[in-house]
Amino acid sequence: MGTWGTGPFDSDLAADFVDGLERLPPHRVIDVLERALQQVRDSGARVGSGDGIEAVAAAALVASTIPNSGIVIDPDDGPREPLPELPLSLRRPAVLALHRVLQGDSEMATGWVDSADAIQWRHEVHQIMEALEPPSDHSLD
Repeated sequence: MGTWGTGPFDSDLAADFVDGLERLPPHRVIDVLERALQQVRDSGARVGSGDGIEAVAAAALVASTIPNSGIVIDPDDGPREPLPELPLSLRRPAVLALHRVLQGDSEMATGWVDSADAIQWRHEVHQIMEALEPPSDHSLD
């Protein structure tokens, strides 16, 4: 498996995950995203890197569909076809999966050779998590 960066799509496995969404009917795309997130949430004591990579990619795709989220998928990294409208119910499972991926028992959290890459990867995952969280209402009305 090749990894060339810290972004959610910067590995062969993430690219394969995105390619697997091609030409799927909308309900199947949603099923694949749900399954990737569920796999990490339901994993045993240690989250494997393969499951983690797919969950981070799935969460980034979900976050990218939220208006003004700030998560923009490079056209070279994302699906060639636009994603279907994704249910709001995917946001919470995505956040929970990302929390598991960030834990110390996750291969993704501990597998970085370069500590600067590890820090950058954590920062990018946190940005995705923040985009997935519902906005807080700070109005004074």
